[in-house]
Amino acid sequence: MKRWLKLAAGAAALTLATAGCAGSSGSDTAASPSGNAPLSGTVTVWLMTGSAPATLTDALNKEFETAHPGVKVKYEVQQWDGIQQKLTTALASGNPPDVIEIGNTQTAAFASNEGVLTDLTADKDSFNGSQWLKGLADSGTYNGKVYGVPFYAANREVIYRKDMFEQAGIAKTPTSNDEWLDAIGKLKAKFGSDPEFQALYMPGQNWYALLSFIWDNGGDIAKAEGKGYKATLETPEAKAGLEFYKKLVDTSGTKAPKDADEAKPQQATIYGAGKVAMMIGLPWELPTAAKTDPSLTAKTGAFAIPSKTAGQSAPVFLGGSNLAIPANSKNVAAAKEYIKLITSPKYQSQFAAAGVVPGTSTDLTGLDKDPLGSVMAKASANGKAVPASPKWGDVESGQNPVKDMLTAYLTGKKTIDQATADADAALNKLIGG
Repeated sequence: MKRWLKLAAGAAALTLATAGCAGSSGSDTAASPSGNAPLSGTVTVWLMTGSAPATLTDALNKEFETAHPGVKVKYEVQQWDGIQQKLTTALASGNPPDVIEIGNTQTAAFASNEGVLTDLTADKDSFNGSQWLKGLADSGTYNGKVYGVPFYAANREVIYRKDMFEQAGIAKTPTSNDEWLDAIGKLKAKFGSDPEFQALYMPGQNWYALLSFIWDNGGDIAKAEGKGYKATLETPEAKAGLEFYKKLVDTSGTKAPKDADEAKPQQATIYGAGKVAMMIGLPWELPTAAKTDPSLTAKTGAFAIPSKTAGQSAPVFLGGSNLAIPANSKNVAAAKEYIKLITSPKYQSQFAAAGVVPGTSTDLTGLDKDPLGSVMAKASANGKAVPASPKWGDVESGQNPVKDMLTAYLTGKKTIDQATADADAALNKLIGG
């Protein structure tokens, strides 16, 4: 714990005002249910904004308090902006929240520091462990121990204009890279006379999409080596994924910037203008696009990111969250019971109905009613996570070497060999040890 406190000192100084708002856990832990004594005290729960509908959490908290009359739930919604520092400060305090939501790419950073998160390995089965979504489960595991319980996830898919496909004579959605490229060709032949038309909007730094192509070719960003990771973008498999990314950009003739990602500008806004036939994105980008043109809702469909192997889909990056319990929680027993309830089939099915992939249930029927959500749900079974490095946050929050690699290669400033070599060198500095 001393190591963690030392690391947290700087963040505590920067976030003192914020930390003063952190929830408190109330009374000490009562004996656990296994000890046949009732739970008591307060269980403080921090979930992130947008994670769960208020109707769900209201019902959940009421059910929990009814089942455990001696316990009061103190439920607090946190903002993503600044949460890393706020969590750091809270976890280093003597009175942290009892249940916390952590982004799946953040979990290893907390789990790697001894005495910060509770080891939940022995509790996995009670949290519906047999139903865990593998990509999230991997992100919550560190050195073979479970510190994060899968909460929910989302993954990208190809969002497309059904009417444009029909007019271009595309009878079925692509189920291979070759069919995808063929569809792009047919769309360009039909609509290419319009100088504003884009068969596929493909920004140069959509590295989440790149991950699908790298994984589909058998490659990865990095592999575990010793106590750190070794970047592997120079391998033939990773290069094949990068080459396919460039083929999509070149073949589609996309007008998207090569030095920005899908958020700059927001690709949903570009799609909403009506001149784009496809984009690689998340289901909830459609409502944003439909603000410009409401008719897009009925005109839009989705298909899984195709694989190089006909009839298969490519692996997808699972973005999402895990649930964890601070090691110095004052009410660990109640916190475990709370996680047991929120990860139960009853509430996981409600998360699916709300439009996300549940983390501890393989029942995805709640997403069936949404054409885009159902495609996302099926693809999630082939989901993966970024390397579980405690330092991965430095990759995403800083000068992301993967984005730099993409821009350099797509613009011709670097060959594929030089671009991948430079990216590996930069990644090794960040997560190598």
